[in-house]
Amino acid sequence: MSHEDPNVSKWRQIALSENTLFGMGNPLLDISAVVDKDFLDKYGLKPNDQILAEDKHKTLFDEIVKRKEVEYHAGGSTQNSVKIAQWMIQKPHKVATFFGCIGTDRFGEILKKKAEEAHVDARYYEQSEEPTGTCAACITGDNRSLVANLAAAQCYKKEQHLDLDSNWELVTKAKTYYIAEAASFGSQLGFQTDDIGEIARLTRTLPKDNPARPRVVVFTQGKDDTVATVGDKVTMFPVLDIDQNHIVDTNGAGDAFVGGFLSALVQDRPLEECIRAGHYAANVIIRRVGCTFPEKPDFQ
Repeated sequence: MSHEDPNVSKWRQIALSENTLFGMGNPLLDISAVVDKDFLDKYGLKPNDQILAEDKHKTLFDEIVKRKEVEYHAGGSTQNSVKIAQWMIQKPHKVATFFGCIGTDRFGEILKKKAEEAHVDARYYEQSEEPTGTCAACITGDNRSLVANLAAAQCYKKEQHLDLDSNWELVTKAKTYYIAEAASFGSQLGFQTDDIGEIARLTRTLPKDNPARPRVVVFTQGKDDTVATVGDKVTMFPVLDIDQNHIVDTNGAGDAFVGGFLSALVQDRPLEECIRAGHYAANVIIRRVGCTFPEKPDFQ
């Protein structure tokens, strides 16, 4: 008689293989450290903010790692999502593949190690012109001031990496692909409506190359219902209830939802279960600082 690991979801029935999920995006090394007000003032930072690094922040990243307690994590939106998907799946390892660009430096070596610890098959394009992208989380009390320096993340060269036979083989091996994009669909596509359900419906009916395969559209709305197209109708999915006092950090909620969603999607689960997995992952992540998670999920 076989005994299933209680920490592994009961609905997982298909055997997953390595490199089934493919993600591509801007890899960042997340660096977290407790700082004081003088540190924030030195770099013109607000206690709870998210900004892109400017020239005046160039020395910030080296200075913050000199703090007593520093935590490193593999970050960047897409990398966060595939990392969470791998965490939800647990085994086999390296179901998730990730492509992105880093520098040939100390932060790049740390990022490779952290991606490996997350059991993600990260195949970075490494170059020496720009340093590895970083995101500093400057913690003061309950606040986090985020400063992102994209640097090498913006230096990806398709012909130097994606077009290599060994890398393209991983692309063709995957069954599910995810690349994060931030876009205001309604306004950009001229839908002339603010109704999120109507925007989802109109997005689903946009022209596509393969009409035989229906487009699935999912919009998250923070604490409000998640909106999704199911067949020809729009359905609202309530998020999990949570005591506001238990919310620690909402910054990684969107990436976490995507990761949970993808972990079910690669296993060919119905849309409703993909969304349920997404809601679970987001609910876990917002209870913790940064896009971090416990050793194993408790998702049934």
